[in-house]
Amino acid sequence: MTAAPRDILMVLGIPAVLIAPDERIFAVNAAAEKLLGKNIEGRHFITALRQPALIETIEQVQRDGTGHETRHLTNDGQHDITYRVTCGPVPMQGRLGILVSFEDITPMEQAGQMRRDFVANVSHELRTPLTALLGFIETLQGPARNDPKAQERFLGIMGAEAGRMNRLVSDLLSLSRVEADERVRPVDPVDLGVVIQQTRHSLAQLADEAGIELSLHLPDTPVVIPGDADQLRQVLTNLVENAIKYSGKGSFVRLSLGAPDYETRLRGQGVRIEVSDTGAGIDTVHLPRLTERFYRVDSHRSRELGGTGLGLAIVKHIVNRHRGRLQVDSQLGKGTTFTVILPVEQRQE
Repeated sequence: MTAAPRDILMVLGIPAVLIAPDERIFAVNAAAEKLLGKNIEGRHFITALRQPALIETIEQVQRDGTGHETRHLTNDGQHDITYRVTCGPVPMQGRLGILVSFEDITPMEQAGQMRRDFVANVSHELRTPLTALLGFIETLQGPARNDPKAQERFLGIMGAEAGRMNRLVSDLLSLSRVEADERVRPVDPVDLGVVIQQTRHSLAQLADEAGIELSLHLPDTPVVIPGDADQLRQVLTNLVENAIKYSGKGSFVRLSLGAPDYETRLRGQGVRIEVSDTGAGIDTVHLPRLTERFYRVDSHRSRELGGTGLGLAIVKHIVNRHRGRLQVDSQLGKGTTFTVILPVEQRQE
């Protein structure tokens, strides 16, 4: 028994349209109706499909009898969606029909755009200090060749720009390592209280120089979780360092660890680490994008303070690796709180 063309279309998991030799739509499956609209059977394909690139591809199949591909662009009301459309000849009633199938390649397109954006951002971040260095080198080799005061000033600036590039490269390498390990959950026992105390000790001088009061609040009993101590220390260092740098002189930064408790977002026992400051706060429009690579609320100030725009992206990936959650709450004029929620038990994945 031979299945009818319409029956074959109905079992396909992707949108598919069968165009008859008379150029009218012979059959569509449910996925195609959802994409292109209902009641398109029997209509001429030009009136139903509409997009010029797709129509031209179908006409090309009609002319040469071979398969071709194109793109179909649409929007679901919130996001742009890209389909790879394959148009191929099929025999129908002794003549040539055309099967048109739509494969959603939006994730691949987005990944490609992310790679292009990443390369562009890295190039931009490196170009600025490199341009400055080249300019100062040219000056030192020319007009400032015999000017010790100018040489000292320019060399200081050059050192700062070289340090900026070094921090960027270090963060890029760190981000790469974290992303490579993200699927492998760490299992070593880590005493969070010890990690937090080490972080506070390492940043105490920075807080003093910035005129920030850095306080620490820990539970009475040790809190041990499965994790990677170095990466968790990196998370806390990034969050506390940001709080110190951006909250302003005279502000308070509070680093606290809660006792284990049931966490709804983890559906199990978890602990909360909070880094709070009393700084200027962050406008809510920025909050959803804070962990994007190279996203900065204030680009000029971030660069002045030595930021690379990668710190919170690294934090996000480390928290993800620990199967935790990152939460940001902020109000303008009232400060910001970053909350890291981590599971206290190793669960089967």
